[in-house]
Amino acid sequence: HTHLPRFPLYSRTLSPAVSRDHTAAMDMSQGPQILEHISKSVTITSYDTKWVPSSARFVVLGSYPRATGCIQVYELAGTELKLQKEMEKKTSFKCGTFGASGLAERQLATGNFEGYLQLWDLEHSDTAIMDVKAHTSIVNAIDGCGGQAKGYGAPELVTGGRDGAVRVWDVRQRDAPVACFEPGEGVKARDCWSVAFGNSYNDDERCVLAGYDNGDVKLFDLRTGTVRCETNVGNGVCGVEFDRKEIAMNKFVVTCLESQFTVYDARTQHAEKGFSSVTEKVPVGATVWGAKHLPQNREVSMVLGGDGTLMLYKYQYPDQRTVKARAQGPGFRVLGQGFRILG
Repeated sequence: HTHLPRFPLYSRTLSPAVSRDHTAAMDMSQGPQILEHISKSVTITSYDTKWVPSSARFVVLGSYPRATGCIQVYELAGTELKLQKEMEKKTSFKCGTFGASGLAERQLATGNFEGYLQLWDLEHSDTAIMDVKAHTSIVNAIDGCGGQAKGYGAPELVTGGRDGAVRVWDVRQRDAPVACFEPGEGVKARDCWSVAFGNSYNDDERCVLAGYDNGDVKLFDLRTGTVRCETNVGNGVCGVEFDRKEIAMNKFVVTCLESQFTVYDARTQHAEKGFSSVTEKVPVGATVWGAKHLPQNREVSMVLGGDGTLMLYKYQYPDQRTVKARAQGPGFRVLGQGFRILG
């Protein structure tokens, strides 16, 4: 990959002193409060949760103590949380998504510990609608795109596995992946921990972002079938997410081990300097498992700490997002002004 553009060649990390000032200055009474609405103890190990689209229900995916798979469907009923349905399957589930399914069907796609990609109808869940061996080992991550009312392109799933492969699947042709990005011959496979769709702003364009256990972050272009750019953030990448899937790339977040996450401005990719970025140290000493953007406001995201802490952040753009490097040179992005922790 010697000819691939790298990102970022210029970046900014908020120093520990700045982060400490952030924390010291926080007055939670002056900002939004994160209040517990409902709490429920479970007897399973839960690995993923997803809202059922256009409903007051969500699914919990995980494992029973006997190492079998569990899908639980819960419904919000006032101040109560009701278990609507529970299914036990042969193999533990690691991840799931509704992203490739229409609002009428609301079919759940899952990845399990034996490397299988499966598609389930929650109303008739005895047998999987789709059942394909996607990876040689655990399917660590999955994302979906093209199935909802908002968006473009074919309904597709992307999976990332312990075998280092990233594979894209069209749910209408279930026998083989439509795209595959895996280590070359003689190259040591790195565990792919996270994947996400983005840049799907018309029927032709679509990208996949993937993060790996060694800190690699790769952006795959599905239209050209190439690696668009790549970098290494220095720590294992636990989560990646675009602020919106169905728009031209605006920005994306990469969350890591060692209590930090990085936001990249993806509007302009400089030919030499790549994407600009800003890195934030969270005020807790724990892994940052992921960041989830608020559907109503893409600048607001919930950051998930490994110690159980939830942190609500708001991204702040610079006054001028693009400047010229030279009078006739290519433009490049100005770094974001950082984050304001809301709660």
